[in-house]
Amino acid sequence: MGVFQTKDGKAPLEVAPSLSADAILPRQPGRLAIGRQPLIVIGSSTGGTEALRTLLTALPERMPPILIAQHMPEMFTKTFAERLDSLCKLKVKEAEEGERVQPNTVYIAPGHSHLVVKPCSSVGYAVSLNQGSPVNRHRPSVDVLFRSAANVAGRHALGVILTGMGRDGAQGLLELKEAGAYNVAQDEASCVVFGMPKEAIALNAAHEVLPIQAIAGKLVALAAQRAAVIQ
Repeated sequence: MGVFQTKDGKAPLEVAPSLSADAILPRQPGRLAIGRQPLIVIGSSTGGTEALRTLLTALPERMPPILIAQHMPEMFTKTFAERLDSLCKLKVKEAEEGERVQPNTVYIAPGHSHLVVKPCSSVGYAVSLNQGSPVNRHRPSVDVLFRSAANVAGRHALGVILTGMGRDGAQGLLELKEAGAYNVAQDEASCVVFGMPKEAIALNAAHEVLPIQAIAGKLVALAAQRAAVIQ
């Protein structure tokens, strides 16, 4: 942990190290992904609450499960989920430890925990809430969610990285791509902060770069394609 002097030179400031997703779970791309159902994972930060509202309210009532890591303090995530639930055709809720994820439902990571996808039965998924160290100085971390989806869902996943400051989610989106997922990044013009998408694009982790208004339609089409392949 780094230590820096304050402006008055009196009290040192401690800066937490920036850990990677390795601190929470190992990388095992696609190892458990055979025959699994489609899954959508979304990461966002600064400007993400409005971007998520735009995206989620445009989705129809029938969609694969959607898991979201939005950088947000603990006391706000439940209220945020409830507000989205009142606006969306899909059910929106704060994720709970161990619950099996269901179609037509959006799960928001609680502000105190990393959201981790786990296998459940032969085709489904469950969620685990991990209160380990912050990753990229965030908990929940987008990289952790994306890595877990790459491990468990692999090519059945759809990854989306939205507006936000920093680089959380860029490496995870690349891991999703390498595991066979299809990824979308929000474009600069519609971002509040073109940080996280920019970093992901620089890694060549996104298959497409789209304005926020176009992402819902793309997800509907991609989800239908993946469902057809499994059937």
